[in-house]
Amino acid sequence: LAEVYKANRAVLAWNTIFDPMKNRVITPVTRTWCVARGGWVLFEWDTYFAAFMFSLESGELAMANAVAITDEITETGLVPNVAEASGRVSRDRSEPPVGAWVCREIYRRWRQRWFLERVYPNLLRWNHWWWETRQRGGLLAWGSTPFEPVVGNIKEGYGVNTPIGAALESGLDNSPMYDGVPFDTQTHRMQQWDVGLTSLYAAECDALSDIAGELGRGDDAALLRARGDTVRAALRGNLWNDESGLFLNRRADTGEFSRRLSPTNFYPMLAGAASPEQCERMIREHFYNPDGFWGEWVLPSIARNDPAFHEQNYWRGRIWGPMNFLVYLGLRRCGLDAPRRDLVDRSVALLLKNWLAHGHVMENYNCMTGDGAVAEGHAGGDTFYYWGGLLGTIALMEAGHY
Repeated sequence: LAEVYKANRAVLAWNTIFDPMKNRVITPVTRTWCVARGGWVLFEWDTYFAAFMFSLESGELAMANAVAITDEITETGLVPNVAEASGRVSRDRSEPPVGAWVCREIYRRWRQRWFLERVYPNLLRWNHWWWETRQRGGLLAWGSTPFEPVVGNIKEGYGVNTPIGAALESGLDNSPMYDGVPFDTQTHRMQQWDVGLTSLYAAECDALSDIAGELGRGDDAALLRARGDTVRAALRGNLWNDESGLFLNRRADTGEFSRRLSPTNFYPMLAGAASPEQCERMIREHFYNPDGFWGEWVLPSIARNDPAFHEQNYWRGRIWGPMNFLVYLGLRRCGLDAPRRDLVDRSVALLLKNWLAHGHVMENYNCMTGDGAVAEGHAGGDTFYYWGGLLGTIALMEAGHY
């Protein structure tokens, strides 16, 4: 795994900078993004993933990045999709909730109690924000909540209280899963209960409950554990589709299941919501299905039999490190050894194909060719974007280095 380690070390180290504005060390996704936006830029789940990747050998950089993004929490209690040196913060939307899970794992490796005490209050506020603004009946939907502009940046109002803003909150910006889904401007949510978000939130409740217990906050721990159990029950009772053998997104207005499939449909494994029988069907009928997600290069961000797959345009068919990473965590939690190892092997092959040939760690990868190149006119794929290294991180985890 030497080359995997070298790739991850290089992409993390190169993108780490000092921010004199807030007197801190941070790791933006790439230096290119900093240039394009006039200074540092932090994205929520990206930065938490960087923190986890750093935790292999640098507790200081892991904790610095986790603290930095958690500290960007807004007045209303959301850790924003994006925060920039310009002062612009996406006050209308967050991004996939992975912060408590990452912070718990950093603590388990480095055992710095001050770190938990530092991040816990804001992680708890954020957990409450999800529950109060995006949840109904134990299910969650992506959204975008209006706010009064603060800095006057022209981008500040982009997509606010619209389907675009909600799709950006998903972190899967142009995913076909959200094509044509209506948006309720009164509740500020997509009219679709989301398997991925609901599952990640359940896992966050579990992780934050563990943190609360470590800090001696028994009442919080019990509340969070109960909240996670409520969400798991809602997943099982409302989003499992026995005909398809998979958990499916479901329209909040019509009750209709969505047949547009993504790796996010596997996330209930990470939440501990899938029974052994359901896991077996999901893996057999979808994970290893060559018309679904299996192939030489995996995992596509939309199923291979989806009309959008052949576009290979950003989240429309390309492979993304964070999706493989989260599916890996689910396979590990469910004790699915063979698919877990197969996912690791093919993820490493994809990372090394581009690293050894070009020295690239890609933002995303073409699922048909395994290359990082992006077709003209399609959404970009940065060539040195650290979360591409998550494809190798899971190999380091599998080998016991985390």
